[in-house]
Amino acid sequence: MFKISSLLSQLVYLAKWVLLASVAALATGSATAAFLFALDWATHTRETHRWLLLLLPLAGFVVGWLYLRLGSRVEAGNNLLIDEIHDPQKVVPLRMAPLVLGGTVISHLFGASVGREGTAVQMGGALADQLTHLFRLQHEDRRLLLMAGISAGFAAVFGTPLAGAVFGLEVLAIGRLRYDALLPCVVAGIVADRVALWWGVLHTHYAIGSIPAIGIYSLGAVLVAGLLFGLVGMAFARASHALSGWMKRRIAYAPLRPVLGGIVVAAAVLALGADRYIGLGIPTIVQAFQQPLAPWDFAGKFAFTVLSLGTGFKGGEVTPLFYIGATLGNALAPLLHQPLPLLAGLGFVAVFAGASNTPLASTLMAMELFGADVGIYALLACTMAYLFSGHHGIYRAQRVGQHKRAGEYPEHEA
Repeated sequence: MFKISSLLSQLVYLAKWVLLASVAALATGSATAAFLFALDWATHTRETHRWLLLLLPLAGFVVGWLYLRLGSRVEAGNNLLIDEIHDPQKVVPLRMAPLVLGGTVISHLFGASVGREGTAVQMGGALADQLTHLFRLQHEDRRLLLMAGISAGFAAVFGTPLAGAVFGLEVLAIGRLRYDALLPCVVAGIVADRVALWWGVLHTHYAIGSIPAIGIYSLGAVLVAGLLFGLVGMAFARASHALSGWMKRRIAYAPLRPVLGGIVVAAAVLALGADRYIGLGIPTIVQAFQQPLAPWDFAGKFAFTVLSLGTGFKGGEVTPLFYIGATLGNALAPLLHQPLPLLAGLGFVAVFAGASNTPLASTLMAMELFGADVGIYALLACTMAYLFSGHHGIYRAQRVGQHKRAGEYPEHEA
């Protein structure tokens, strides 16, 4: 029986979350736009003044010192946001946003190999959480708001509102989605993306072209490629965590870790002429869709990114994972007798899917970036990568909500 009170309750819920998610997304979309403009400036400045690479160790010390003095509470980054959603404790300090923005821009300006997703997500979570005090939100509402902030940051930085919405639902726990946050995350993803575009953000276009017809051989080739993408994603996550842990055990004074990392990165780039493996690497990603590249490019980016992030430089893992995946797909295309743009695109999303344990968001990202026709191949590749990447990805705070395969019993279940 229809009840007016039930309808009114739903309308109040709708109004509440459209308002809260939109306010969070407005702030996040604007902050992300400013961040992307600053990142473009930093990249252009570094490329036109190559000598800045010599100052990378000093830049690392500055970033490490700032976090030691001002950011000990927020140094966990994305993991802090995930932990606060699982077990709410304290409102995320607002200083997380300027610290991670400044630290990432400095890292890019002087030549570290880091990404940008982590920065946008952290800004989104920190800015959204400030509404907790303003609206006196309880723990459950705060959880949803933090998830909306994550969605907003992801959507705005890549121009993928659908993937951003699902990423905020999917990243918290392996095999489990929080449908109670669906409305806030969808609203936040759409609004943040629109806000960033209104500010004039331009996202890179990647062209796959025609998609081959579905066939037994093409599906088999994608299965093999997806498996390899998952193994590389798992290797990246494990290598990053291993180096970070080793550095913390060996070097007690945190600012010295990125100094050492900066020395090694700068020396390697100058000695090997490996400029293509630092920064975001967008031009190389675009080339991976257009022409054959050196088959070791994915390994070069892998090594420089693990070294940069593992020693304490700030940024994100996702765009470097796009680079690793696209160039790996580029190398696999002739071996698997598949179109080069298709394998580059599948690697782009599937290595990330494996490393982050977010196959659904990664599939939607493929469809938003490359067109809906790639959906079946993308879903298959991301699923395979997810299955073969283990239960421990780039986000340490991510929990296990559901085992990937029956009979498995990994630790740290949700």
